[in-house]
Amino acid sequence: MKAIVCEKYGTPDVLQFKEVAKPTPKDNEILIRVYAAVVTPSDCSFRKADPFMIRLFYGLTKPKNPKTGVEFAGEIEAVGKDVKLFKKADQVYGLSPNTFGAHAEYMCLPEDKAVTLKPVNSTYDDAAAVSDGAPTALIFLRDKAKIQSGQKILINGASGAVGAYTVQLAKYYGAEVTGVCSSANSEMVKSLGADHVIDYTQADFTKGGQTYDIIFDAVGKSSFSRCKNSLKQKGVYLTTVPTLRTMLQMLWTSKIGSKKVIFTTAGLLQNKGNLVFLKELFEAGKIKSVIDRRYPLEQTAEAHRYVEKGHKRGNVVINYMPFSN
Repeated sequence: MKAIVCEKYGTPDVLQFKEVAKPTPKDNEILIRVYAAVVTPSDCSFRKADPFMIRLFYGLTKPKNPKTGVEFAGEIEAVGKDVKLFKKADQVYGLSPNTFGAHAEYMCLPEDKAVTLKPVNSTYDDAAAVSDGAPTALIFLRDKAKIQSGQKILINGASGAVGAYTVQLAKYYGAEVTGVCSSANSEMVKSLGADHVIDYTQADFTKGGQTYDIIFDAVGKSSFSRCKNSLKQKGVYLTTVPTLRTMLQMLWTSKIGSKKVIFTTAGLLQNKGNLVFLKELFEAGKIKSVIDRRYPLEQTAEAHRYVEKGHKRGNVVINYMPFSN
């Protein structure tokens, strides 16, 4: 099969499009014919080992696992003899944060991992897009911030993958949503449900005099220190970027003060239940996919280059099956 392989850290040029062995499912695994995947900022971070701590877990001098890609959608081609939850030809979507492998024509996953039937009204591209951003937003909002109806939330980076789904989920939970993005993306963010939009090129949201129950920095371009005065008492500052300063502030605020800093490795906390929940929201029209660009598998390096510019709107999809959309 064809796959994208990363055998050393570096620029997008280290990514190789090559022929590799097609995997065979173990007794508890499903074999998935991948039809769509995504490229995320996390994919770029793993590829270049930035931040450095990535090397401590995935290989000091080079990646221990050359497979790439986490989020996917596709069709089950075969199942192991012990598989009970799926059957051949099931259309599925999910994540593989521990073993990667989504940037390939086929991948195997244990049936109990974060994989479930895709929304019946979605394309493969839609489903892959939802699996990037929406599960992270769900964990931060529902599980960590305990979002409640009537609360005020500000989302910094509201037009990115995590931000776009955070806007939609926050509205689903009944919050008053303020999105921060560029003027070029303001109409898109409003269309996702934002009540207010701030153009970061024209105004500093920390100096507007408004206070929020939740401030979610979905792009890692702010800080708790800068946002603290914009938080209500018992307000929560969420961030997707694990800097050392953030980790120390998280520890400190867990013990002192009413305003909290929260970071979590949302990708490693994903489960089948979260995907089923998001599937139901998609089918009910409560959330929708946000796709910026599509690339064929062989142009995954180009997708990395585009994502690294830091201006994508929603998701960048790797499409293996262009005739399906």
